[in-house]
Amino acid sequence: MRLLLLTVLLGAATPVLAQTPPRPDLATVIARVAAYAGRFQQQFGSVVAEERYQQVSRPVAGSSRVGGNMGATDLRSDFLLVQMRPGEWLPFRDVFERDGRPVRDRQDRLARLFLTGATDDALARARDISNESSRYNIGNGTRTINVPTLPLMFLADDVRGGITFSERKREDDSAERVVDFKEVAHPTLIKTTNNRDLPASGRLWIDEATGTLLRGLVRAQDPTVDSEITVTFQRDETLGMWVPVRMDERFRRGGDAAEIRGTATYTNFRRFQVSTSEVLPPDVQAR
Repeated sequence: MRLLLLTVLLGAATPVLAQTPPRPDLATVIARVAAYAGRFQQQFGSVVAEERYQQVSRPVAGSSRVGGNMGATDLRSDFLLVQMRPGEWLPFRDVFERDGRPVRDRQDRLARLFLTGATDDALARARDISNESSRYNIGNGTRTINVPTLPLMFLADDVRGGITFSERKREDDSAERVVDFKEVAHPTLIKTTNNRDLPASGRLWIDEATGTLLRGLVRAQDPTVDSEITVTFQRDETLGMWVPVRMDERFRRGGDAAEIRGTATYTNFRRFQVSTSEVLPPDVQAR
């Protein structure tokens, strides 16, 4: 009897191991990162960042000829998002220094346009400023997709329905999920100067629990354009949110013997207030 009682007591004291909760499936992860992208744009839409953007144009390996505009440049700009209408945000860049020389007086020129509420004239002026700044890019043609918010644009509600997502095999139990995406619907988010669709694909590194986008890569390729943008995000404790801290770019136009390589870093984040009732479609172009 004593032996039997000891056995029963020992059995009662055996701990029950807690079961590990199941990992969220891909659909849940995409829903979380899409919701995060919406919150990010609202929060980052009141932030101005200082961008330092170093670009170099160099011959493509194996090419026997050299295309125009070879060399390098170092740009410093103000960067911000402006809301066109609910759920749609347009990035603006305003260059104030090139290769150590000011190209205008240093001021928050873009931010000032929207401090008292955006008007048609303010938005038109901001577009002029952004287009003017794009001409400082080196290389042939003009491109406007080289912005650190580009990966988030493919998660917007009116774009995401035309995207397919697939998860890459995980090598460990990390909470970071790696998801490939491909744009399959038309019209596409990115267009050429001739208003031709330019389907994109890419990769997202996502925190599965919060939906936070940690890194994003976007490729836009066809016989006339070969572009790749990679953006790395990091938490800024002062703002209380994740912000882009680095953008790496590779760009080449079809037929060019040179390609553009660029690296942009972002610092000096500061908030301002902006409101707008203007409705304009985003003009995201690869030229």
